Amino acid sequence: MSTETFSRVRVGKNLSDMFPIRNGLKQGDAHSPLFFNFALEYTIRRVQVNQDGLKINGTHQLLAYADDVNILGGSVDTVKKNAEALVAETKETGLEVNAHKSKYMTVSRDQNAGRIHSMKIENSSIEKVEEFKYLGTMLTNQNSIQEEIKGRLKSGNAFYYSVQNLLSSRLLSKNLKIKIYRTIILPVVLYGCETWSLTLREERRLRVFENRVLRRVFGSKRDEVTG
Repeated sequence: MSTETFSRVRVGKNLSDMFPIRNGLKQGDAHSPLFFNFALEYTIRRVQVNQDGLKINGTHQLLAYADDVNILGGSVDTVKKNAEALVAETKETGLEVNAHKSKYMTVSRDQNAGRIHSMKIENSSIEKVEEFKYLGTMLTNQNSIQEEIKGRLKSGNAFYYSVQNLLSSRLLSKNLKIKIYRTIILPVVLYGCETWSLTLREERRLRVFENRVLRRVFGSKRDEVTG
């Protein structure tokens, strides 16, 4: 698709002569994401995933979003086999798995589960971690959301301080300030909340943050809008 490709440059109403594109398809090209999706989808469909492990919507163990691929399995050995199958298929389509960015994690109530510290895939070692961020959400081997809530509140505080002058301004109405809170701050704090399983402690931390923002908007007195 990238051979014998020509292009032109338009500046205002002037159009340059045609010139050849010799560098092929590079990242950042308008078609690059589309071609990448075709290649990755083809690769994933060819992978023969082992039947041992977690089942989601009738399919086994492999989730993909853009270039982030998550392999799920009932054991470390299953994940290793499926990872090897994926690496082999990506080579067939010209893709490459980045071993330095790849991690694996064992989620189990047994503290001694998955005691090995790295996984060997061909000539690359995949590091074992206790937590990692996937699609913007922090996952831990204890399936705890404490670190995720902590990170969400930290990000929310950053956005709060960036607009606190607006929230305390007398030139803006309270309704407009609430819209600022709901459109700028709240989505940052609640990102990924559909997967949270909150404890009373975490609920309290979120309420403390919200009350602090609302005090900035309404003052310390009770307001009819918020009750």
